[in-house]
Order: sequence, then C-alpha cells, then structure tokens
Amino acid sequence: MANLYTWEITLGILALVILVDLAIAIARRNSETKMSEAAGWTIFYVAAAIFFGTQISNFVDSPTAQGEFFAGWLTEYALSVDNIFVFVIILSKLKVAKEKQQLVLLYGILIAILMRGIFILAGAALVSRFTSIFFLFGAFLIYTAVKLVKESEEDEADHIEHGRVVSFLRKRGASNFTIALVAVGTTDLLFALDSIPAIFGITKDPYIVATANIFALMGLRQLYFLIGGLMKRLIYLTEGLAVILIFIGGKLILEAGRGQGWSVPEISIQVSLSFIIFVILFTTIISLVKSKGKQE
Repeated sequence: MANLYTWEITLGILALVILVDLAIAIARRNSETKMSEAAGWTIFYVAAAIFFGTQISNFVDSPTAQGEFFAGWLTEYALSVDNIFVFVIILSKLKVAKEKQQLVLLYGILIAILMRGIFILAGAALVSRFTSIFFLFGAFLIYTAVKLVKESEEDEADHIEHGRVVSFLRKRGASNFTIALVAVGTTDLLFALDSIPAIFGITKDPYIVATANIFALMGLRQLYFLIGGLMKRLIYLTEGLAVILIFIGGKLILEAGRGQGWSVPEISIQVSLSFIIFVILFTTIISLVKSKGKQE
C-alpha cells in the first residue's frame, strides 16, 4: 500500500499533466489534430505509463506491483480503445466538427476520470468489507463479455444516441456539441461500470487501481485521432476484450470461492499478465491480417 505522501505527489503530477493537456486542447479548440501530432503524444503517454510501471515497486511495497500495474493498465487501455470506437461513431453520427471534437473528447476524459474515481473508492470500500462481492464482480464481467460479443459498437452507440436523456436534449433544441458531451459522458459511465470490476480482478491495491486507470485514460484524446481510421480493421478487438473479461471474471469467482473455503488453484499475476498480452496481440494480428485480406 502506498503512503499518503506518495498519493499526494503522484496525483499532483498526474493532475498537472491533465491540466496541461486541457490547456492545449482549449488553446487549439478550433484546430484539427494532425496524425503526426496524435502519434507523438500517444507515444509519450504510453512511454510515461511504461516508465511509471517499471518504478512502481519504489512506491508500493509488493513483489507483484509491477505485474499488477501492467496487467491492469493493458486491460484498461484495451477497454479504452473500445471506448474510442464508440466515441468515433457517436461524433460522426452527430456530425460534430473535427475542430470541436478535441473539447468533447477532453471533457469526456475528465468525466471518465471523475466517474472511475468514484467507483474506485466505492469498489475499494466494498472489497475491504465483503470478499464475497467478487462473486458479483465476476458474474457481471462475464455478463458484460457476452453482451460485448452480441452487440457491436454501432449498436451501443445507437442505444446511447437514442437514449432518454439525449432524446430530451434533442427535443429542447440543444446543439450537437452539447448532445455529444452528454452522449460521451453516458458512455463513460457505462464503461466505468465495466472497467472497475475488471481492474479489481487483477489487483486490490487502490494505488495501482487508480494509477492504472489514469494512465489508461491519459492521451485518449490523441489516441482517438490516431486510431479512428483503424476502427474497421481491428475487427476482432471486441471478441478479444470479451475473452479477457471472461478470464478476469472467472479469476474473481475463484478468488471469492477460496475465501469461502473452496479448494481451487490461485492464478498468479504472471499468468494473468501473460494471458492478457497474448490475447491483445493475437486479436490485433489476426484482425489486421483478416482486414488486409478483405481489402485485397
């Protein structure tokens, strides 16, 4: 567990980075983000997360801290990419100007950080008091995985776009920009419900849970402009995420079972990290190969 001083320093630095990103987005709110710029910032944020992960053992007294951070960060990052695909569909359907998309995305990320912060606090409190909550978390993740496979990002975007709140705003004559903000915020809420049980299936340390989530969300605005064009090529990403969620859901149920006296094996963080990396790489490679074959 990290001490209070470590929490203050870490959150202070991350908050400063987010504020700088906000200032840049506001200053360039009428400019379109170029691919080279988006790629540069994405590389910066990924490198920052990797560097932090290699140093996290200095902040958390746990031999598995590094593995837990990277497994959590990769899972949350993959979920964030799926989140981006929904953003792409929502913003294109609402015909939000490319120059305005920067602000919509940044506000959406800030909402996501706030939502996840609330859920992390609630999740940590529940986990510390009720070990059996892992049964519920595990079942919810498996349900989410099945739902992911059955419903595409297009279906999910349609549900949000035609939801009651968005329909209410549309009837009141709200601008597409305002509707987009609400739709993105709704998406953030739904994805927070998925992501927090997933990360608690990997680590119970609130510091690792919080930092893995924040690093996964930082740079999401730039990643949107970078991979928007890849949306139709990563055709098996959803299935890959579903496999990861089923794995973590099963891990949570087994862990809850051990707390109830079940004689079941413990899945180590090394196995979890290796499995997550394998699934992400495998689904990415076969997606690109399959989509390339279709283009030819």
